Amino acid sequence: MKTHLQNGLRAGVVFGIADIFLVLIGFEIVAAQLIGGVLGQLYGENSQLPFSLTPTALNILIFFGLIGLWAGSSGARRSKPDTWELALLGGATSGVLSGLMLALLAYFIGSLNAAGVKMNFYFSLLLPDNINKLLFNQSPLQGSLIHLFNMVLTSILGAILARGIGRGAWRKNLSTWWSSRRQTIDSQPFMQKVHSSPVTRFILYGLLLLIVFLLPQVLGQYWNYTAGTVGIYVLLGLGLNIVVGLAGLLDLGYVAFFAIGAYTVALLTAPAPNHLMWSFWYAVPLGLAFAALAGVLLGIPVLRMRGDYLAIVTLGFGEIIRILLRSDLLSSFTNGPKGVPNIGGPTLFGQPFGNEKDFVYLIILAVLLIIFVTTRLQNSRVGRAWVAMREDETVAQAAGINTWFYKLLAFGIGAAFAGLGGVLFASRNQFTGPEDHTLMVSINVLCLVIVGGMGSIPGVIAGAFVLKGLPEVLRQLETYRVMFFGALLVVMMILRPEGLIPSKRRQLEVHAVDEVTLEDQVPTEVSEEKVL
Repeated sequence: MKTHLQNGLRAGVVFGIADIFLVLIGFEIVAAQLIGGVLGQLYGENSQLPFSLTPTALNILIFFGLIGLWAGSSGARRSKPDTWELALLGGATSGVLSGLMLALLAYFIGSLNAAGVKMNFYFSLLLPDNINKLLFNQSPLQGSLIHLFNMVLTSILGAILARGIGRGAWRKNLSTWWSSRRQTIDSQPFMQKVHSSPVTRFILYGLLLLIVFLLPQVLGQYWNYTAGTVGIYVLLGLGLNIVVGLAGLLDLGYVAFFAIGAYTVALLTAPAPNHLMWSFWYAVPLGLAFAALAGVLLGIPVLRMRGDYLAIVTLGFGEIIRILLRSDLLSSFTNGPKGVPNIGGPTLFGQPFGNEKDFVYLIILAVLLIIFVTTRLQNSRVGRAWVAMREDETVAQAAGINTWFYKLLAFGIGAAFAGLGGVLFASRNQFTGPEDHTLMVSINVLCLVIVGGMGSIPGVIAGAFVLKGLPEVLRQLETYRVMFFGALLVVMMILRPEGLIPSKRRQLEVHAVDEVTLEDQVPTEVSEEKVL
């Protein structure tokens, strides 16, 4: 009982603090709007709802109810003995504690609002109208009691679901039945031939490529632009994945190579400020070459640095590039803070790329090319050398690996991929400036590599869709993007530190073999009497 009570108290405190934080930043109003959009026309503004609730108030109740379900399931997590009574105790404890914290906050700010205190002077989103919605247009006492009962009831329901569905006997029986069925199907000669044949893999890849190439035809202008942005970040992620995921070199100045590629195509193809107006196809290899050269030049002085020191130096390099682009010193060459407009785009058979759909196809081809190159490198002697350096540089050097050469190679190839992303980014937007190449770009790319799975190509693609695609779908959460970045990283590090789609090696590193229980261990200590 003590363990279950501790679990409930711990979950109650955590979710209670989370509830308070979400209220103070006004997130429950945004969540209510999202829930209303999902439910659609299930109930309109003139619907007769129970207890005189408005649709917005009901959506807020649903939002906190979902948090209550989560709190209850966390409080009722598996502990020995795993009985219904103890699971419900943990879930109810979590609901009571988190509900009390939320109810006290609602009563406090509701009372101050009723007394005429302008809470938005202290928290900008605690407007009087939002506070009334939080209290369901009731008095502070009634609104806070509704929150308390809602959290307690939903937490108990969460505990029931966690114990009954998550850990019920039927789940084990279903898993056993499915395993036997799957084993029977897989043992058939036809299925064994399908699994072992490389034709199956080629067919799956072909269908996937067909879907990818057909999607831009049905997507609109906005979604093609979003898909292009995701593709550009996939390019950046694949480059940083070589530096961080394979070679183990923490680079926080990765945006510098992105900027070099973008400004190379801008200065060579734009009519101002240098009046060169070269063809886009001539500027592409130069953008890659200049970015790769910058990566090698950065790698030379930092070869002996590791970990935090390397991160700080590369961070400084990225900031130096951004400051130089903004400075008046190079304004005659880079146009300074104004940026470079009217950047030239690609042409094919004399026809310019005139819409987002054309650029999406170009970006898809670039992504496929970089995936092919990355796969070949990862499975080659170079990739194995990078992995050896990442695991232990000293041992790798003792094994005969030229760490100096392979570090420079990782910096150069990763920078070239970033340069290609910068070239496509600037050409598609027909403009680039210093504000496009801030530290947040490096942070975003590093986040998508970590969230997706370091060292994993599918993981990088998944991370780009999660961190760049979903925010475009959920535009209402734009204000809270940084908060969600931090929360997502914390959750990933706790629940799935290897990433969404980890590489096999990374998965083995993070999830070690389960430790043998104390009952199964061979005693290592022998009493003094037996020795004598």
